[in-house]
Parts: sequence; structure tokens; C-alpha cells
Amino acid sequence: MSAIKDMSIRSAKVPGAASLAWGLPSFRTPAPIRSAVARALEDDPKSGMYALPAGLPELRSAAAREHQRRTGQRVDPETRVMISAGNMEGLQALFQTIVDPGDEVIVTDPGFVSHISQIRFNGGVPVFWQMDEASGWQLDINALPELIGPRTKAIVLVTPSNPTGAILSKGTLQAAASIARDHGLLMILDDPYSHFTYENQDRFYNLASDPEYAEIIAYLFTFSKAYAMSGWRAGYMIAPETLVTEVVKIHDLTMICTPRISQIAAHVALVNDPVHLDEFQRILAGRRTLICERLDRVGHVFQYQQPEGAYYVFPHIVADHDNSVQFSLDLLNRARVTVTPGSAFGPSGEHHVRMAYCVEDDAINLAFDRIETHFGR
Repeated sequence: MSAIKDMSIRSAKVPGAASLAWGLPSFRTPAPIRSAVARALEDDPKSGMYALPAGLPELRSAAAREHQRRTGQRVDPETRVMISAGNMEGLQALFQTIVDPGDEVIVTDPGFVSHISQIRFNGGVPVFWQMDEASGWQLDINALPELIGPRTKAIVLVTPSNPTGAILSKGTLQAAASIARDHGLLMILDDPYSHFTYENQDRFYNLASDPEYAEIIAYLFTFSKAYAMSGWRAGYMIAPETLVTEVVKIHDLTMICTPRISQIAAHVALVNDPVHLDEFQRILAGRRTLICERLDRVGHVFQYQQPEGAYYVFPHIVADHDNSVQFSLDLLNRARVTVTPGSAFGPSGEHHVRMAYCVEDDAINLAFDRIETHFGR
């Protein structure tokens, strides 16, 4: 069980717990998407039926257009686009396609807990590329070649990062892609958070925009965060044709297709102007300010790096504790505050916790009021 889900399940059993554990945006799915889906349910007799495994043709075409708009790169929707049930399912199908027992996949440390679990679930071995907390959770590109061995298959990157909120530099991304190409590795780009970069928008670089590396990149975008569609389970993968052909087979065997009604919602999301995004980002920026202000008031408990993007902060525990799991359980059971233990995100995550600030302001304030009461000011 993912530590994020484990803590969320535990939290649900503690009456009135203030949870910062799950990266579940508090926003409602935008009205144009909801309205269009309501009409489709009434007017389209196919809205509740199967779709072909790779996805609705109109959605694949819209995804290709959106990819070109955001990266400048044109892709064939017929051969290079697959509609997934969110990035989790897309990545699971991808790992099942490329990983044999004993194969290695490089992930950042700390990195997204479910990537680590998915690699292991498929018989693979996660190899940790350590991020440097002192430099704002950046990666040392010189360390990457030493992590590559004869069984290495891929490198997985998320920018902005989950759990640190760090935006990886253009130089690091391009250098990593060059090393991956030289070693015949796949670069997997998991992109839930690129719409949330706040004042750092100019620093964000999408590696999928570089045509030099198009044949080694699998890019996955999810509608969960930017469109507040986490429960709809929709995303898209853009990858080389030979890889998409194989991933679609796994996707079909897993679930036949992404739910058609979710694909209808995703299509509406892409063909309409995303006017909600400015508001989402403005609200999240305010919540980032709030959680950092509250963290500043408990410097005897946590020290932290201000996140550059996404909607997580990954503070270091400076209060007396044994490990991040026990600290998190004690915080839940004694203070009724839920966080995710940092050790779940890789070896460097120990003695940290992840806090999600995509929740309402009242939840953030309640959590820190209780933290201040529990630890003193």
C-alpha cells in the first residue's frame, strides 16, 4: 500500500483529523467540462460504451494538438498517442511493457512513492538518483552515469517534483537525456504539475519540446491536477510508435479502455480555453505562502525549502524523533494531523514528511494550530 494512501486511510479513521497527506486538489471540475458531460450522457447513446483501446480518435487528435501547442513538436495521433486512465495506469502499463525481472529503472531520491512501488511490482529494481536538499533539491548530473548498468532500462523524472516541489533545470534535463540516449535508455516524463510553477514559470523546461530526444522520450500528462479531474482517471501518453503499440496491448488487457465518459470530459478540457488555470494557480500560490508562514512559526519542529512548483512541501524534521514513519503516526494519533512519512519517497526522504497544500486554507491552519499545540511554540 502506498504510504500516501495508507496515511489517508488511517486519517479517515481519526475523527476530525486535519489531513495534509493526499495530493487531492480541493477544486471542483470546471463547469464547462461538467456541463458537456451532462449533455453527452443525455444525448450521446455511446457515452456509456467501450472505446477502442488506444482512445477516442478525437481525443487523441486533441492531445496531439495540445502537445504541439505546449512543446512545438508535432506527433501523429494515430501512432504516437494513447489515452490512459491517468498517469498511474499509463505508467503501470509502460513499466509492464519495458521491465523484466531484475531490470533497473532510475528514479530521483526523493521521488514519487508510487513509481518506486510500480517498478518493484513489475519485478524491477529502483535505482535512486539522489537530490541535494542544500541546493534546493537539485540533481547532480555527474552522478548519473555511475547509476547506469547493463540492466538499466529507463530514467523517470517529474518536474516540478513530487514530493519536493523542485523544478529541474534545463541543463540537467538535457544532459540526462543525452546520457540516456548514449546508453539506449528510455526517458519517462511524468507530468502532473507543469501548470503550477508560480513565479518560476520561466525556469520550467519541458524536455519533450526538444526534437533531438523525441525517439527516447515517453511523455505522460494527466488531467487530474490541472483540470481537477482526479476521479475521472484520464491522461495521455506520447511515445515512440513501437512503444505505444506494445503499451496499448497491456492497457487493453488491464481495462480494455479508459472510461469513455472520462475521455469525453478530457476532450472538452482540451478543446476549451482553460480559463480556470489562472485561478487555480493563484489560489495554490496563496496556500503555498500560508503553509510556509505556518512552517516558519514551528522552526523547532521543521526546517524546509520553499517549493518552486507543484503543491507539496517536504520539510526536514528537527524535533526529537526516531524515524519519519513513527513521527507521522504519532502526529496523527496524538495531534490529529496527517502527513506522509518521507521515507516512503526514497532513502533521502527519511527524517522528512510530505505536506500537500492543495487543501483548503482552513485545513492548513487547523493542522498547524494543532502542531503548535502539540509541540509548543
